Amino acid sequence: MASTESKIIQDMYEQLRVTLAANPDLPLGVTRAVMDSAMVSVASEPEGVSYSAVSAGGVPALWCIPAECADDRVIMYTHGGGYVGGSTVSHRRMTGHLARAAGVRVLSLDYALAPERPHPAASDDALAAFRWLRSQGFSADHIAVAGDSAGGGLCTAVVLRLRDAGEELPAAVMPLSPWYDMELTGESLVRSRGSGEVVSADGLAGMAQAFLQGASARDPIANPLYADLAGFPPVLIHVGAEEALVSDSETFARKAEAAGVDVTLVVEPEMLHVYPFGAGRMPEADDAIGRMASWVRPKLGLAG
Repeated sequence: MASTESKIIQDMYEQLRVTLAANPDLPLGVTRAVMDSAMVSVASEPEGVSYSAVSAGGVPALWCIPAECADDRVIMYTHGGGYVGGSTVSHRRMTGHLARAAGVRVLSLDYALAPERPHPAASDDALAAFRWLRSQGFSADHIAVAGDSAGGGLCTAVVLRLRDAGEELPAAVMPLSPWYDMELTGESLVRSRGSGEVVSADGLAGMAQAFLQGASARDPIANPLYADLAGFPPVLIHVGAEEALVSDSETFARKAEAAGVDVTLVVEPEMLHVYPFGAGRMPEADDAIGRMASWVRPKLGLAG
């Protein structure tokens, strides 16, 4: 049974839905600020974590630095927000919790957003930031990539781009509730139509259009469900059983397993989209963050 604390995720999405529905003509910048405020409010403030802004190969980014961390390991994080919103601000607390649990620095990216900069600008930025980390002395096997929702798709896409360019790959990939299916055909997405929820096929349709702007919805960099996953690093996916994007995770996991990838899929009962947003305030979120940390540390060459 879901914890009573987990209602904070439902309340956040409902507040966001009501606000956006009541104000359909908000300027894009205001809409983004509303999203940031709603998302960052769910997690508690992590203790013992400091933050520092940096330009990562020309990409604005935020270092999340836990006390007494392993300075030569890093998780590169790409936030969610449907490729049209979200930021290092909206995700600061959650990424801080992840950094603290894993005992490594997290580099959270403010990558290019649509519609101003459509696909492939986001993956261009993620690729530039990864290459910047390498230029700073981080070896590829000391870097993991992670992200949620659209950022879950993006942290997957950057690995594909690295592989296709013949470059060394990160040690691990950790998507949270990843959005892969730009065609919005997954079973859970189809069920979500007409629900009125923020994260549903209806809500995602406009985001997909803004992101693709004429690009193919089957481009593997935009939609990794069409990618050849051979040679992919180990993958740990967390997704809520009650969310519209659960089919994306299940389909990707099947394809990854068929390609010989070491993939672990955690489908958390009764949970909604990106439930680790509740880090520090709900046990299911803390369990997910802790599981990510204990799974990724050995992949980065650290004690579990």
